Amino acid sequence: MCSSWVVAVFCCLGQLCADQSLKPQIAAPQLATNNPTLTTVALEKPFCVFDSSLHPNKSYTIYLYAMKESASATSSLVTDGSSKPLDSTFQQTNGGQLGPYKAAAFHVPSCATPPRLVDAGDVSKVSDVLKQYLFRVGDDGTCLYDPNFLDVCNPPLAPDTTYRFKYVLIDSTEGTVKDQTLWSDPIKTRRVKHASQVDTWPGQRSGAMIVITSILSVLLFLLLAGILAAVSWAVRRAEGPSAEARCTPQTAQPSDPRPEVGSK
Repeated sequence: MCSSWVVAVFCCLGQLCADQSLKPQIAAPQLATNNPTLTTVALEKPFCVFDSSLHPNKSYTIYLYAMKESASATSSLVTDGSSKPLDSTFQQTNGGQLGPYKAAAFHVPSCATPPRLVDAGDVSKVSDVLKQYLFRVGDDGTCLYDPNFLDVCNPPLAPDTTYRFKYVLIDSTEGTVKDQTLWSDPIKTRRVKHASQVDTWPGQRSGAMIVITSILSVLLFLLLAGILAAVSWAVRRAEGPSAEARCTPQTAQPSDPRPEVGSK
């Protein structure tokens, strides 16, 4: 049976699809919890955004570009001066510091036939359905170090860093840009928490509190051990006299003197 929140989320998403602004949107909390993370950002895929630019008998691909907000505004173009899309990589742009890099390439999501809601009701299929609606930037931790990797590399983002994202519609036959969204609003990844700020205990106890708790636990253990040792010593002492009595050998009784044999 399809859970109510899944139905509500997908129905709402379908209702808002045609009205969304023409720029990448961060995924709704109902679709992606803990978003952004330290190194990833989950975005909604561009459903219905490029429908007016699509033509029958044509093949299209969506490119997703990422760029640090600190990059120069003059380097935010995603074409090479003509209508050809940039193929700049994460390494070439220093992780988006020098300009946009291509973080993903995927098929144009179908506005007419989105994933079936009935599949979202199956726990084993929820993950697959969400992947069709969302794309997680920074989700590949191995592509930078794999010499045999030939696909578009989508390496982890930098923590505590602000990024912008852009979807671009590519005519796969001609290899040209046909349409594109605006750059997204700034989206900042989470920062690494200081050890003293980490919630390591229910009630958000600090690191110092945990140290104190540990010390008290050790002292309690030593106290219990001392009590057990004292009780054991007292028991042994109480049993001491009776044990000695049981163990003391009986005094040897003198033997009867032999009668003296008189001399005749």
